[in-house]
Amino acid sequence: MPKRTRFTIWRSFATAAVAVLMAAYLTPAAAQAARGPKESRPVYSYADAVRESVWVDTGLDGDGDGRTDRVAADIVRPREAAQQHRKVPVIMDASPYYSCCGRGNESQTKTYDASGHVVRMPLFYDNYFVPRGYAFVGVDLAGTNRSDGCVDIGGRSDIQSAKAVVDWLNGRARAYTSRTGTATVKATWTNGRTGMIGKSWDGTIANGVAATGVEGLRTIVPISAISSWYDYYFAKGAPLYDSGPDQLSDAVESDDAHAKCAAVQRKLVHGAPRTGDWTSLWTERDYVKDAAEVRASVFLVHGMQDLNVRTKHFGQWWDALARHGVERKIWLSQTGHVDPFDYRRADWVETLHRWFDHELLGYANGIDREPMADIERHPDQWVTSKAWPPRTTQATTLRPAPGSQAGVGTLGLRKGSGSETFTDDPRLSETDWAARISEPTPEKAGFLTRPLTRDLRLSGSSKVTVTATPTTSTAHLSAVLVDVGPDTIRDYADAAEGITTLTNRTCWGESTAGDSACFKATRAKTASVGYTVLSRGWADLGNYASDLKGRPLTPGKAYTITLDLAATDHVVPKGHRLALIVAGTDRDLIDPPSTTPALTVDLARTSARVPLVGGAAAFARATSGGTSAAPAATVLDGVRAPRTVRHLPGS
Repeated sequence: MPKRTRFTIWRSFATAAVAVLMAAYLTPAAAQAARGPKESRPVYSYADAVRESVWVDTGLDGDGDGRTDRVAADIVRPREAAQQHRKVPVIMDASPYYSCCGRGNESQTKTYDASGHVVRMPLFYDNYFVPRGYAFVGVDLAGTNRSDGCVDIGGRSDIQSAKAVVDWLNGRARAYTSRTGTATVKATWTNGRTGMIGKSWDGTIANGVAATGVEGLRTIVPISAISSWYDYYFAKGAPLYDSGPDQLSDAVESDDAHAKCAAVQRKLVHGAPRTGDWTSLWTERDYVKDAAEVRASVFLVHGMQDLNVRTKHFGQWWDALARHGVERKIWLSQTGHVDPFDYRRADWVETLHRWFDHELLGYANGIDREPMADIERHPDQWVTSKAWPPRTTQATTLRPAPGSQAGVGTLGLRKGSGSETFTDDPRLSETDWAARISEPTPEKAGFLTRPLTRDLRLSGSSKVTVTATPTTSTAHLSAVLVDVGPDTIRDYADAAEGITTLTNRTCWGESTAGDSACFKATRAKTASVGYTVLSRGWADLGNYASDLKGRPLTPGKAYTITLDLAATDHVVPKGHRLALIVAGTDRDLIDPPSTTPALTVDLARTSARVPLVGGAAAFARATSGGTSAAPAATVLDGVRAPRTVRHLPGS
């Protein structure tokens, strides 16, 4: 069989065969019992759980001290299972945040007793799953908390920090009972089946470890995770942050690592030039290119308005996994950079429980036959899709054309002609442009469909190809898709990115004096809006010839470049309009260039490739009839400009 075959695949055939025999010879009740359990139950004591720490040898010497680095892995596992000689699977979260910044909505850090054993493990995973027969392992990435080595921002050291632990759990690596001692320890209590989970940087590590194809990693649950570190810092040469990976590593490194890791810091500085050119550093940190190596299933979760780890990350990762036949499931919310525990808590815990039971315990609970995607259509209102994107989704070319006013054109299936000119104004952002979409303003060109006569659904990633002539030697471009019309959405532009944290708590699992299973409840924070930005993308026009390297522009010469827009799943409802905006520097996301050029857009050579459910035919039906007049001007109507994102990718 192909090497991707996992125990859950052949198990289904065995289960089916057993079911046929049982139906023939047993009573219905006995047959049901013979088919095996559907759900793990909390039969083990969390208070009596084994708590231990091991230091796993990574085989690397990142800090250059002459000895291979050891990473700390704190373990909580059911004592009774070990006493019964029952081996358990592992849920693992490898993180740089266990001491510096904390995890979850309440920024929890690890705490330890006098013997150095973990007392509080952040988040609910250990409280909930250890009583149900799982071990939980919290790994300090190299260079953080109690681990040796250096933080290298998604590179070999980061990934090996977690991969080495998976190897140890499967008997292929060496671990010690202390950071510097010689006494070794084996993971005799586990069956080696490991699932990795984590939000942001933690989920990014899960992606990277899965891309190594390591044996024993059965599933990953990346939440708001990076799939290529270049795309975290740049968009086709355009800088998305005013800092680089060296500053991020400096924020999370331990004091010991600070003293030893100057050489790694220098490599991060020199390997990630602020020009936005692609280097070997970015190649090492691109997990998408290695998607063919993934053997684990993937349950992917992302906020569709995440302006920290933008949704291009999940879109390109999802598409690459699909090309290689990886088993997948996805949740997409209206939030920003938020964990599903804080916007859909009860459903999340239940679904995650069933997912791990299926993937790690082998329970035939049917989750693999349920709809692939859950999508938040309105605050706290979710729909499902059997497949994602739906199988009828087609990339449809939409074309801008001039309208009755300069700078306010139409968007349709027919090729346009003529041109539109705008002047880059780095003081403005996507919210400023969208708020005045129907007005002729000097800093953008906007193009709108007719009012829709029926709903139109976009599902997946878009691309916008622009041919523009700049007046200067450097220029930035932004492309934005907008749903023009009134709605109530999660207020992702708020500091909490779509949630309000309450004072009451809900409990998930068992507590001890040092580790509570009770967490502050949340509710949706909403805003009434006159438009919704549903996808966006950026580029440095100097990258017209190559995604890898920028070039100076010749003023007065036309250049063509394709911008990658963020993945989404959005329904533009009947009566609304779909709009495309082409503009210059986005104030909130891109450092301004040294000049502010005027750019003339050739409409005949500009287009948007949009993933429409039903394709061009659906677009034609939705835009037939009605009037082509521009809508009345709308205001922000409740949504402020998104705050400038400066925090860490997991905070």
